[in-house]
Amino acid sequence: MTTQRPLILGSAGHVGRALRRVWPKDQPAIWHARTGGDLSWDLLSDAPPDLTGISGVVQLARGADAAQEVALARIACDLGDAHGVPVLVASSQAVYGPQPGKVGEDAPCQPLGDYGAAKLAMEQAVAGRACCLRIGNVAGCDMLLMNAAKGRVTLDQLPDGTSPRRSYISAVGLGAVIRGLLAHTGPLPDVVNVAQPGTLAMGDVLRAACQSWDWRAAGPGVLASLELDVSRLMALVPLPAAEPQVLMAEARAAGWAAQ
Repeated sequence: MTTQRPLILGSAGHVGRALRRVWPKDQPAIWHARTGGDLSWDLLSDAPPDLTGISGVVQLARGADAAQEVALARIACDLGDAHGVPVLVASSQAVYGPQPGKVGEDAPCQPLGDYGAAKLAMEQAVAGRACCLRIGNVAGCDMLLMNAAKGRVTLDQLPDGTSPRRSYISAVGLGAVIRGLLAHTGPLPDVVNVAQPGTLAMGDVLRAACQSWDWRAAGPGVLASLELDVSRLMALVPLPAAEPQVLMAEARAAGWAAQ
């Protein structure tokens, strides 16, 4: 009998490498990269190879612009259609733009930069064909911790003396989400926010990472809290609330380390 395994496209990126390090050994996956990996394949240039035993397709590969984002997502959907399996495509909380409060999937999408706009275009192109994961900050792969790994960082200090709060998930949690969604027997939503419940203060994350930082006064455009409403996700794949110490332990297991 052929073992059913999810196909993880684009596993050579930061998130893909982190996921692979903490993926359960008893639940094998096929890890794709353009070169290296279990499956080597240039998604944008070559025809798909012969594949068997695919239980789902997860698209993590990042395009250089909106056109590539759309093309990569459509390739994943074509694979899913060919094998009759569900497709998960990595999108981003960046599609929302800087909205205050708790942001649910029905909130208006107002991306500020090219990255968020490209992810939104990708979502629209594959609507009805895939479940798009609007992922929050993946601990260790996010800008805060990636910069902190290289040296001392500066945080915005809010009027109450604290740092901004954001939605986080570990690579361990993201892997659990991927496996849980692919195993779900009912239809999947077109989009779902992906983060652990609650928010974490950036200062608490750095403290748990044993990193010090400098302060600067927060400007008028700094939002005190950006929180993803994960009610939809929790109904599908329950996750524990984010805690700084646990999050950082899992980030280290996934490869994060100060240089």
